[in-house]
Amino acid sequence: MDPSLYARHGAESHAGHSSVTNTAAAASTNPDGTMTMDTHMSMMAVFQTSMATSLFSTKWTPTTTGAYAGTCIFLIVLAVLFRGLLALKSWQELRWLDKEMNRRYVVVNGKAPLAENLSRDSLGKAAVLSENGVEENVVVVQRRTGGHARPFRLSVDPVRAVIDTVVAGVGYLLMLAVMTMNVGYFLSVLGGTFLGSLLVGRFISTTEH
Repeated sequence: MDPSLYARHGAESHAGHSSVTNTAAAASTNPDGTMTMDTHMSMMAVFQTSMATSLFSTKWTPTTTGAYAGTCIFLIVLAVLFRGLLALKSWQELRWLDKEMNRRYVVVNGKAPLAENLSRDSLGKAAVLSENGVEENVVVVQRRTGGHARPFRLSVDPVRAVIDTVVAGVGYLLMLAVMTMNVGYFLSVLGGTFLGSLLVGRFISTTEH
């Protein structure tokens, strides 16, 4: 047999072995045993205008102009809903606080009368109420919310936790939509935020923004 054939075969085998070695060197083993290729890919955070941008799932990828417009409308509604949830939370917190501060004084036999209880109250201040020339001594009870933690209430705190969870979930969905860097999705979120604030922004406390 021609020795040159052995030489060529040996060179091909060596080249193939070198290629396998290089490929193996480029691969890395994960702790779970799976193999991943060591490729250097960089993502640039730039806006893009492609309509075929997936939202939340690869199955939610608009393929037509109508589907893309529907996705943008969904994001607008979701952003409005988010502002509405913040307004609901603020309104509910004020409602709970007013209920806690609506204290009732009960006169018990053998105890100090109501006037003395009010006069000794740390939140009460004496004042004189004058109307049509008639003066009357009154005690004004102020609402003071700072300085102490509000007690746990089974009728309040689980509901607050559910509202907070829903608010966080909707907020993260909006964040994921913005992170696609799609111009249409980004403007839709901003438009929904503007519309929601226009409708219910006055009901949202400053701490919720």
